[in-house]
Amino acid sequence: MSKPSLARGTRDFGPLVMARRNYIFDTIKSVFKKFGYQPIETPAMENLSTLTGKYGDEGDQLLFKILNSGDYLKDAPEEFLATKDSKKVLGSISEKGLRYDLTVPFARFVVMNRHEITFPFKRYQIQPVWRGDRPARGRYREFYQCDADVVGTNSLLCEAEIVLMIDEVLTKLGLDDFTIKINNRKILSGMAEAVGEKGKESTICVAIDKLDKIGQEAVNKELQERGISRDSIVKLVDFMNVSGSNQEIIQQLKKLLHSSEVGLKGLTEVEEVFAYLENFNIRNAKIHLDTTLARGLSYYTGCIFEVKVNNANMGSISGGGRYDNLTDVFGMPDVPGVGFSFGVDRIYDVLEELNLFKDNIEASVSVMLACFDSESEKYALKVLQKLRNADISAELYPEQSKIKKQMTYANNKKIPFVVLIGSEEVASQTLTCKNMIEGSQISITVNDLIAQLKTQ
Repeated sequence: MSKPSLARGTRDFGPLVMARRNYIFDTIKSVFKKFGYQPIETPAMENLSTLTGKYGDEGDQLLFKILNSGDYLKDAPEEFLATKDSKKVLGSISEKGLRYDLTVPFARFVVMNRHEITFPFKRYQIQPVWRGDRPARGRYREFYQCDADVVGTNSLLCEAEIVLMIDEVLTKLGLDDFTIKINNRKILSGMAEAVGEKGKESTICVAIDKLDKIGQEAVNKELQERGISRDSIVKLVDFMNVSGSNQEIIQQLKKLLHSSEVGLKGLTEVEEVFAYLENFNIRNAKIHLDTTLARGLSYYTGCIFEVKVNNANMGSISGGGRYDNLTDVFGMPDVPGVGFSFGVDRIYDVLEELNLFKDNIEASVSVMLACFDSESEKYALKVLQKLRNADISAELYPEQSKIKKQMTYANNKKIPFVVLIGSEEVASQTLTCKNMIEGSQISITVNDLIAQLKTQ
C-alpha cells in the first residue's frame, strides 16, 4: 500500500497553524465590518463560461477544470478526440471549474441578485480559491483570499478607504514597514498611446507587471516578442523610470502624458485619491505612485493597488483595483466596482518570518483540570461545569494518569492555567491553580478562580 500524500500545492493545517490563521482572519473581518462590509459566500465551483475570458490568456490556462459527472467522454465528438487537442475536447467533457478568484464570482452574484441587494453594495468574502500555478513559497494551488468590494458607485472615496483598511489590518497584525503601491490602468493606457502603441495596453501590462520579478532587460525582450517596437520600448522606459515623491512623479507624468486624454484622466483620479487620504491618519503604510504597477488581470479599468512588506522576503500580500465593466459580460452594464484582496497565506508566511505571532495565540483552552483519583474526578466535573457555564473554555484530562503526563499535555497545548484536584482539594472544597506561564501556584475557590479568569 502506497503512503498517503497531498496534492502538489496544497497543505494540511494543524491546531497551531489554524489558531494563527484564524487570528489573521478575525483581524481582517473586524476591519471589514468596521468599514461597513457585509459577508457573502459563493460556490467553490462555477460554470466555465462564468470564469473563462476574465483573467486574460495566462489566467485561463491556470483554471482548474472539473470533468463532467459519469462517462464524461460519451458526448465528446470523435473528430475532436482524434486530434488530441485538449482545447477542442474541453467544451464537451468539462462544463465547470474551481474558482480562480472571488471577484468574478462576486460579479456573477451581483447580477443574479440585483433585485435583492442595496447599492452601493459593500461585501466581504473569505474563501479558498484554486490556480494551477507552479507551487513555491507564498504561492500555492489552493489558498484563501479575503476580498472586500464595493459596487454601484464611482466615488474615489472607495479607493481611499481601501488604503485605510489595508493600513489598519496590517498595523493590527504588527507590521510597521509596508508600501501600498498605487497606479491607474488609464495611466497605463495613456502610456501605450503616448509611445505610439495605442490599444496595446493589455500586451504592455502583461510584460511590465513582471518587472520586479524578471528585471528591465527581460521585460524589454518580452515587449519586443509581443510586437512592441524598439522605439516604443525606449519611450516606455522613460515612464518606468520616473521617480521621486508622489507629487514629483505626478508632475513628470503630466509632461509625459500631455498628449493622452485618457492618461491624464487616470492621473487626475490618482490625485483625487491622494486628496481624500490627506483627511485621514495613515498609521504605517507608505503610499507610492508606481507607474510600473500593472496588475495582470484584464478586468481592471481604473486605480490599481498592490502591497509589499518591505522588511520581509515575500512578494505582494494584497492587491486590487477598479473594474467598472466586469458585470457587463453577465448582462448588467453600468455597474462600477472597486475592491481588493488580502493573500492570507502570504501574510501568514510574513508574520512567521518576522516572528510576529503572539506566544499564546494557539491556546484554545484557558484551564485544564487534572485529577488524581475517581473521587477527585467527581468533584472536578462540577468545577468543569461551573467554568463552562461562566463561558470559560475548560477541559478535564480524560484519564487519571500521572500528574507529570497531565502537566506535559497542558504544556504542549499552551494551556495557561492548570487546576490540580486531589483529596485535599475535595475536602476543603478549594482548588490548587498553577499558572503555567509564570510558574506560580495558589489555593483558590471556584468562584474566585472564575472572577480572576474573567479579568485575564
